[in-house]
Amino acid sequence: MRLRGVVHLQKLIDHVHTLSPYKWYGQVRHAAGLTIESAGPRAFIGELCYIWASPDQKGTKVRAEVVGFKDDRILLMPLDDTRRIAPGSYVEGTGKPLNVACGPSLIGQIVNGVGEPFLQSTALGDTDANYSTDNSPPNPLERPRISEIMSVGVRAIDGLLTMGKGQRVGIFAGSGVGKSTLMSMIAKQSDADVNVIALIGERGREVKEFVERDLGEEGLKKSVVVVATSDQPALLRVKGAQTATAIAEYFRDKGKNVNLMMDSVTRFAMAQREIGLAIGEPPTTKGYPPSVFAMMPKLLERSGTNQSGSITGLYTVLVDGDDMNEPIADAVRGILDGHFVLDRQLANRGQYPAVNVLKSVSRLMKDLVENDHLHAAKLFRQRLADYEQSEDLISLGAYKQGSSKDIDAAIHDHPAMLDFLKQEVEESDSFAETKTKLIQLFKQE
Repeated sequence: MRLRGVVHLQKLIDHVHTLSPYKWYGQVRHAAGLTIESAGPRAFIGELCYIWASPDQKGTKVRAEVVGFKDDRILLMPLDDTRRIAPGSYVEGTGKPLNVACGPSLIGQIVNGVGEPFLQSTALGDTDANYSTDNSPPNPLERPRISEIMSVGVRAIDGLLTMGKGQRVGIFAGSGVGKSTLMSMIAKQSDADVNVIALIGERGREVKEFVERDLGEEGLKKSVVVVATSDQPALLRVKGAQTATAIAEYFRDKGKNVNLMMDSVTRFAMAQREIGLAIGEPPTTKGYPPSVFAMMPKLLERSGTNQSGSITGLYTVLVDGDDMNEPIADAVRGILDGHFVLDRQLANRGQYPAVNVLKSVSRLMKDLVENDHLHAAKLFRQRLADYEQSEDLISLGAYKQGSSKDIDAAIHDHPAMLDFLKQEVEESDSFAETKTKLIQLFKQE
């Protein structure tokens, strides 16, 4: 016992030598646009600081993060309202990055971009861990291979674009094509234990509509919703995406299978563009600075599998003018394990969900499903492609039956294939039911 006490005392003495007896402060010297310049304190990139709104260090503290340096000054980006900050306001360093308090009590809650209850009248329950918003992705050699199917309850996806637990997929669409509706269907019907839904840069009006109308009570019961609306500071919108990922990592480390749904990666990139340009980064493609294309892989690679559980990532990408080759869409498509394209023309015809199967791909499907399922999915794609290539001739009545066996089969099967792809919001099929329906479409072949 005495020896143990001596060891503990020595550890305490060693720790005392590492402590700094001083508290370091800086002072605000300049503010322009999104950035605040401060003379001191000593800080590192990503460190959380407090800016005291009054010189006597009483009253409001504004949270800010160190985003860069300029000569001998540090550049801060605020997370809160900055209206009371004045020249000479004290800046206090915390010596650590922003952390999010995580716990089971988060399930069913709506939180802001830093993990606090969105409504001040709401209180979170007990939390049992703090996670950094800027964690590094898992070691690639320590990630278990994806081998289990993630059923999402949507026939077009389960049948033709089968996903695995831990897969990362992009949902590419223009505005008003049904991204939010598809996300709500997946949140309510998937096999995931927990949903973490990040609404980044959304209109304030749409948040309540999504929670009450699309997600509903049933979906909210197993979800955590992270909200950073378009009117909030750019840094808070970036932190919203990182906070949602940190919460998903917490549940994954608890052995859960998590669905992380982010709407949208494009608005995350736009927020980082604002930050990068404000601190002096050079604009590159379409005005996006290099930091955007450095941060996106780091954010998206944080989802996936680890030794405890999995994070299945579904990231929506807003494509301007339905241009699938714009810079953010192109970069995201190269990082993820598949992409689902929502087609405006299909939506205009009344096909919901408007998934364009021929333009979409799941890179892991062939490793997850059985041969009869894979054969039926390939045949479905082939018939759909044959019909689309000859659609003009068929519509005009210029196609003569018997001219092509493949086109005849495509015309025969087309109504049944459309029925398979169409699905009401409240309609749900298990993976086994979807597989059976798909195989039965072509049971004679």
